[in-house]
Amino acid sequence: MSRKADYALLILSYLHQRKEGGTARAIAEQFGLSRSFVANILKELCQNGFVASHRGVKGGYALARDAATTSLAELLETVEDGFQLTVCNHTTDARAEACSHATSCTVKGPMADVHQRLMGVLQGVMLVELFDPKAKPSALHALPLLAATGCCSANTVEQPSPA
Repeated sequence: MSRKADYALLILSYLHQRKEGGTARAIAEQFGLSRSFVANILKELCQNGFVASHRGVKGGYALARDAATTSLAELLETVEDGFQLTVCNHTTDARAEACSHATSCTVKGPMADVHQRLMGVLQGVMLVELFDPKAKPSALHALPLLAATGCCSANTVEQPSPA
C-alpha cells in the first residue's frame, strides 16, 4: 500500500472513532502528518463518497459511509487509483503495457489469478474490522498465512512435506 492509502485508513479510523467528526488540522496533529496532505486526502475521500464535509464554525469532516459496509478493497481501489499487485494486471490497457516484458512474461497469468484472489479477500474485509478490534472478523480468517502465524486464528495450516 502507498502512504496515501495508509493515511486514508488513519483518517477514516479517526473519523470512525469520533462520530462528531474532525478537522484536517486535528487529524494532521493527531498523527503528525502534513495538514495539506491530509486535506488533499480528505478532498479525495469526499469526492468519492467516503466522507462528507461541513462548512462553518463547527465545520469539518465526518464519515459518509458506514465502516461496517465499506470494504478495504473499495477504499484501495479508490485511493490507489485501481489497486494492483503488478503493473500488468491493471484494468486499463495503458498500464498493462507499461511492462516491457508483458509479451514474454511467464508469470503474468498466474499473477493476475493471485491478484483476483487477493481482491476477493480484501472485498470481504470491512473497514470496521480494522477500526474496531471487537468487530466480528470475516475475510481475515481466509488468509492461511495469517492463520498459521496465530495472528487471527488458533488454526494451523498444514505445511507440505518435502518431496
